[in-house]
Amino acid sequence: MTTTAPKAISPVRIDGRRLRSARTRQIIIEAYLLLLRESPQIPTAAAIATRAGYSIRSVFERFPDLHSLRIAATDHAMLQAADSVAERPPHGDRAARLRIHVEMRGRVCEEWLPLWRALNANQGDSVELKARIHQIRELVIRRMEAMYEPELSTLDAIERRQTILAIEALIDFESWARMREFFGQSFEEACAIWILAIDRLLPPTPAVS
Repeated sequence: MTTTAPKAISPVRIDGRRLRSARTRQIIIEAYLLLLRESPQIPTAAAIATRAGYSIRSVFERFPDLHSLRIAATDHAMLQAADSVAERPPHGDRAARLRIHVEMRGRVCEEWLPLWRALNANQGDSVELKARIHQIRELVIRRMEAMYEPELSTLDAIERRQTILAIEALIDFESWARMREFFGQSFEEACAIWILAIDRLLPPTPAVS
């Protein structure tokens, strides 16, 4: 009696399955983010599954729990925000750099404020979420240092740090939310307020020799 050797599994089929699984994972992340933008309430697994067009089982096949989904959504947002910022190098005179920086920051706040709120509301004792909050703030500071290096270079170490921290607090997500939601400022009006405030915090721009 001859036995038939098992057929080899096609690499193409495996790759296709992995691609579909990755796509499903991405759709679930996007569904979570869409729900956050629509409501301040943290989405449930059932709501996420319904919006994504999958079963709850599919959600938990890709993510062991909602905490893991929040982390994945945060990483997705950070990558997108970093990509959008990287497109605008810090060139130009003081006025141009102020405008570019503030408009970029305003768009990030406009897009990711709901996720930022959810991130802070759910961080609890999560080392992963606390690390990402810290990383986001550090990215904001590094971008700010690059944008305003000519001005910051004229300060000593203490003054430089104080100025950086003052601007970082000024351009926080909730600062943007207060202007847009509570005071009813348009995107352009909110940007103008930030530009004026940052311009006053920065020292004079050194003359180009």
